[in-house]
Amino acid sequence: MNPFGDSLNLHTPSQVLRASAGAGTSPSPCKILAGTSFVGTITSPPRASSTARVTTPSTTTPCKRAFTLIEVLIAIGILSLVVAAIYSTWTAILRASRVGLQAAAAVQRSRIAVRVLEDSIASAQMFVANQQYYGFQVQNGNEAALSFVARLAKSFPRSGKFGDLDVRRVTFSVESGTDSSRELVLRQSPLVMDLDKDEKQHPLVLAKNVREFTIELWDQRLGDWVDEWKQTNQLPKLVKVTLKLADNEHSNLALEQVVRVVNVAAMGVAPVWQSPRLPPVPPGGPGGLPGQPGFLPGQPGQPGVPGGIQPQPVPPR
Repeated sequence: MNPFGDSLNLHTPSQVLRASAGAGTSPSPCKILAGTSFVGTITSPPRASSTARVTTPSTTTPCKRAFTLIEVLIAIGILSLVVAAIYSTWTAILRASRVGLQAAAAVQRSRIAVRVLEDSIASAQMFVANQQYYGFQVQNGNEAALSFVARLAKSFPRSGKFGDLDVRRVTFSVESGTDSSRELVLRQSPLVMDLDKDEKQHPLVLAKNVREFTIELWDQRLGDWVDEWKQTNQLPKLVKVTLKLADNEHSNLALEQVVRVVNVAAMGVAPVWQSPRLPPVPPGGPGGLPGQPGFLPGQPGQPGVPGGIQPQPVPPR
């Protein structure tokens, strides 16, 4: 007997489901029993108009939750933004490093070019009697060039190629490079010799991306700087070199500008100094040079003595 006055019936899970469907209610999926063979129900007395069923499972299965599609898309978007920010920062660092290295290389090249110009101009020399070999030539403009003869040190670029031939003609010129950029190049050749094939085809590149190369010379007669040197048989006292370089071949703005004034220590050697003449030798006399006619006539009974060191007369006893 049930102390509550109700009858206790045992039903299988399928019977519970059919009873719930008949009563118009659907059992919750979370209350489906796993691993049970019966469900206990308590039925109200017959006099009641409603029937109450209470399910008493031994164990319950919890509901499982997961991310929705919108949440996954938002997470992917945030991750993409983070990756893009890291990539952009890294590329900016690489770009800045590359630009810095290019700028440093341009500055270093300009310093080397100016140093080579200073050393060579300060070592210039000229012999006027051989003007065809020692001419000082200057050309400004789009195809600027500077050519002269100098006695170069062993530390000068490419000196090892020429050995002991220290007196060489050096030519600085602005030419178009392989990448359409303007380059300042150096060619050398020993005196009274032509340029070899290697110097013609592969000159020494001193600077790249040259925007301007100007040579000015001090004219003592005018007391001012001139850009054309007509006195090719003389060396100028001062030479001013202006070199402007850009950061790349497409830029028209000069990033680096170097101006140097070089004092030419040498001067042209005059022809009379190049081949000096000895003064004439007077005729021989006492103590004179041998082989010259003598001054003393012959004594009676004794012919004259040829020029040269004359013998001393013997005094009579």
